[in-house]
Amino acid sequence: MKRIYPETDIYAILDLNLSRGRSNVEITKRLLEAEVKIIQYREKDRKLGVMLEECRAIRELTRAAGATFIVNDFTDIALLADADGIHVGQEDIPLPELRKLVGPERIIGLSTHSPEQARAAVAAGADYIGVGPIFHTNTKKDAVDPVGFEYLDYVAKNIKLPFAAIGGIKEHNIGAVAAHGARCCCIISAIVGADDVAGAVRNLRRAMREGRK
Repeated sequence: MKRIYPETDIYAILDLNLSRGRSNVEITKRLLEAEVKIIQYREKDRKLGVMLEECRAIRELTRAAGATFIVNDFTDIALLADADGIHVGQEDIPLPELRKLVGPERIIGLSTHSPEQARAAVAAGADYIGVGPIFHTNTKKDAVDPVGFEYLDYVAKNIKLPFAAIGGIKEHNIGAVAAHGARCCCIISAIVGADDVAGAVRNLRRAMREGRK
């Protein structure tokens, strides 16, 4: 059965380095209590066996909560943990080849940074795209330069795929991102680094609603 990219507002990305000593599983529980519907596992430097164990635990939690679970980059981990999908970047396995590995039923997301890349993602059969980085971000070592609102405006007006804005998005600027057409925003440090994860999610959602007015 084809897994569906959900229509939602907050796309949470886990980051153990920002979680203030709390495990990815613990942060996932708090996110699910806040009714976050998309959670991505994006660890890069951990042992594969540990990553698989974490992803299987997160998969069980997200399945029970009816949330979508995405794994970044590691196709083997995504398949072994029965994740709903995988997210890749421009320099990772080309999407048509990735589709052969994960099958037609799993969600594939692709990071994009320009109109050309967005159009190519549509042509290649991506299920959704990441749009950014909107602002400067320190959470990704190899992040490209910020694209600002011009590219976001282009996607909101011209690309029919679901998309999530990403990159440096926090409570003080998420309203502006929403005002430029983003209905879903990827959030990392503003959530996983918060003392009160559920409270941070509520504040972000309120700021998004205000930005859309």
